[in-house]
Amino acid sequence: MADAPSSGPTRASATPVADRIRAKLTEALAPDVLEVVDDSHRHQGHAGHDPRGESHFTVRIVSPAFEGMSRVERQRRVYGILADELADRVHALALVTRTPAEG
Repeated sequence: MADAPSSGPTRASATPVADRIRAKLTEALAPDVLEVVDDSHRHQGHAGHDPRGESHFTVRIVSPAFEGMSRVERQRRVYGILADELADRVHALALVTRTPAEG
C-alpha cells in the first residue's frame, strides 16, 4: 500500500458517509495518510449490517497528532471525532492509527 497525502487517499470509498469520515478526520488531525474503505458489502447478513450500506469501515490514518498518545488514546480520539457517524449509520470501525515515524 503506497502512502498518499490526505487530499488523495490511495484506497477510498466515494460514499456520503465515507466522505464525511474523510472530511472530519482531515480537519481534526491533518493526516499525512488517510484511507477510508467501506467494507459494508462484506458484512451482509451479519449483525449491525444496514441494508442501505455504509455501516462498516476500515480507516488507516497516519498523523503527527498521534505523537505521544497510546493506541487506546488514538482510537478514542478518532471515535470522538466520528461520534455522530458512530451513533447513526456506522456500526463497525476498524482503525489503524499511526504516527509518521511508525508509518
